[in-house]
Amino acid sequence: MLPKEKMARINELAKLAKERKLTAEEAKEQSSLRAEYLQTFRSSIKRTIENVRVIDAAGEDVTPEKIKEIQEKKRLH
Repeated sequence: MLPKEKMARINELAKLAKERKLTAEEAKEQSSLRAEYLQTFRSSIKRTIENVRVIDAAGEDVTPEKIKEIQEKKRLH
């Protein structure tokens, strides 16, 4: 996750954008911060999904094969 300061700045810029047009510098900063946030978010979700195991009601492992393959590769390296 992004540091609190960066999240606060993202929110501050979003609020400013609703009140007035952002300057070119502010718009560039907002775009950069949003890209960084999305990259961090996607990375976090990817790690979560790659570490999940799906067990059905009968107790059988029904984790998709693609995820099992990724998990195996990571265990080998």
